[in-house]
Amino acid sequence: MVAVQDYTLVRDRRGATWDAVLYVPTVIALVSIGLKLWFSPSQAWAYVLFFMACFFFLTGANRIAARLIILPGAPAGVTVAGDRISLRLRGGATLDLVKNLRYFADYAGRSFALVGMDVSGKRHQFVFHRGQFADPAHFQDIQGRLAVYK
Repeated sequence: MVAVQDYTLVRDRRGATWDAVLYVPTVIALVSIGLKLWFSPSQAWAYVLFFMACFFFLTGANRIAARLIILPGAPAGVTVAGDRISLRLRGGATLDLVKNLRYFADYAGRSFALVGMDVSGKRHQFVFHRGQFADPAHFQDIQGRLAVYK
């Protein structure tokens, strides 16, 4: 019988700060250059820059909110049990990944991704960061347990 291990996630404020340092100046620069081009003869490029600014804004906001466990669909806990991975979402729901489970670790060892299908056949994917685990030993432990899904 496989031992069931439960991990509770915490808010990664340090990682969210670094994400804000990355995304906020990028969005400000794109909007500034877009505004400058808006009042110039080459106005067509302003549309491209505004689109890019909106894209980076939405991507950055989603990434920061997920790290801070603000979104209702953000995982707040992970339970690894044999052939099933259960995720407790912030909104109170529980999501069981049971089919096509895949584990992807990054080369730097700071995050990993889980991809799988629930019992209804819907595909889900989640990224977990080292700062979301209260103890670095928990991060190493879950990576060891999930390595079978590579």
